[in-house]
This record gives sequence, structure tokens and C-alpha cells, in this order.
Amino acid sequence: MPDPSPDVFTAPLKRPAHVAADWIEPAQHAYGADENAVWDDLFARQMKVLPGRAASAFMAGLDKLDLGRGGVPDFGRLSAELGALTGWSVVPVPMLIPDHVFFWHLANRRFPAGNFIRSRENFDYIEEPDVFHDVFGHVPMLTDPTFADYMQAYGRAGWKAMRHNRLKALGALYWYTVEFGLVEEAGGLRAYGAGILSGPSEVVFALEAQSPNRIYLNVDRVMRTDYVIDDLQPTYFVIESLADLYHQTVERDFDRLYRGLGPGFTYANTAVIDIDNVHTRGTLEYHLRGGRASGARPV
Repeated sequence: MPDPSPDVFTAPLKRPAHVAADWIEPAQHAYGADENAVWDDLFARQMKVLPGRAASAFMAGLDKLDLGRGGVPDFGRLSAELGALTGWSVVPVPMLIPDHVFFWHLANRRFPAGNFIRSRENFDYIEEPDVFHDVFGHVPMLTDPTFADYMQAYGRAGWKAMRHNRLKALGALYWYTVEFGLVEEAGGLRAYGAGILSGPSEVVFALEAQSPNRIYLNVDRVMRTDYVIDDLQPTYFVIESLADLYHQTVERDFDRLYRGLGPGFTYANTAVIDIDNVHTRGTLEYHLRGGRASGARPV
């Protein structure tokens, strides 16, 4: 695995002694009965809210990989099935990993998944992505060939962003597509972002609440837009199709874009600006009332 050049900043994460430079764990964690029950209960909860709200590619991926067969999926089996479909695999990592390592894995069609599952005490929310968020939320979309190619292209783009010191901008693109993206389908808007699909409240809020803005994706605009890490999003970005997402990003001249970007964000996460193609202009009531910390109802 190549190392970034000395003039490129990377987050100073301490690599555990038991993992190599690629941060892959020697083996997948052997989950016990209680941990497997957490997976099953999380899976059942999501399946009560996702039909009719999740993207068709996601629902098809769930069926192809049979992620509800019981307990945390075995990564070997999952990788074999996923590999036959799109050439991707899933590898266990101990924690959040450095940006350049994450990009390198994506560029080589490997998805790093947390090698642990949340506890009952953190059942509703966990700060660091666990195996449920990573595998249930992300992996089904990797069965779609177009999205699978997008993710590989994103990994390749990461090294370019590091050279330009514009990881925040590229991170915003990941946030508003891979984690919190919406797609327009024949039946209406659907969610394809893992951050929406792996939690029970955000999928309803993102698609049905009056509060959030829903704006059609513009890559240049999105990469200048701040985002919320610990609450529901004030704004979601909508793609017309997965092919639309791929073409807007892979065909964009990012070298030129990075030269025009400042080091910080230009737009607030609540902003609607004059160049936006707006699907739904929200009331922003949830966030104006103070969001999750105030006990505001997500409407």
C-alpha cells in the first residue's frame, strides 16, 4: 500500500499493534449469541420502515446477499457472493481508519467494515460505525454495478484530494451521497445513503418530513457545503439515478475544481442558494427549534 507524500496531512490515528499497514484485522470477530441477537433485532427494526422508502438497488442488494438469514454475516461468504456480482469484497477493520488507507481499499474494491457491533446500551445511536452500519447500510448498494464503480472511483479520487489538501470537500461529497443520498425513482424519492438506511428515524425524516431541504445534486455546490454529524440533516441532495451520480462525479475535472475551492466550507448546511435546483424547500422547523439536543420533534 503506498504512503502519502510527507507534505500531505493525514489524521494522526494510532494503528493497533495487531494489524498491518493496511489496517485489516487478522480475522473477523467471532460474534456470540447476544451480539448476533443485536444484529437480528436491528435488522428487524429497519425492515419495518425501509420497504417503500429504500432505493430499489438497496432492496435488491439485501435480497441478493440474504443479509437477514440470521446473525452478523460471515465476511468470507459475503465477499464471495459480492465478488461474483461486482468484484467487491468486505474486509474487517478495528476502528475508523486513516483516510489514505480507506481510499486505497475502495480503489481496490474492498469495503472496510467495523469488526464490532454496538451494545444494547447504544442500540439507537453509535458514534463510530459498527458492523451493522457498515454491512447492512453500505454493502447492499455495492451489488449494483454502477454504484460499485462510483465507490471505486471515489477511492481513486481520494488521493487527488489529499494532494490538493481538500479532504473536507471530498468528505462532503461522500456524506451527501454515500451516507445521506436520496434518489428519484418512479414511485417517488427513495434513500440510498447508508446513514439514512441504517437508522429508524432518519429514513422517515429524510423522505417525509416538512423540515429538510431536498436539492438536486450539484457536485461543485455539495463540496462547498457543511454537514451535520450528530443529528438529522437539514438538507439532503437528490440524484436522478445512479448513472447520474456516476457521470456527475467521474466526468468532473476535480483538479480544476480543487484549485477553485477554499480550505473551508462556503455554504451552511441549511442554505438554499440561487443556483440550486430545488426538489423541496423545507421549513427547517426541526433545526430552528434546536434539533435533537432540545428534544424537538422531527417533523
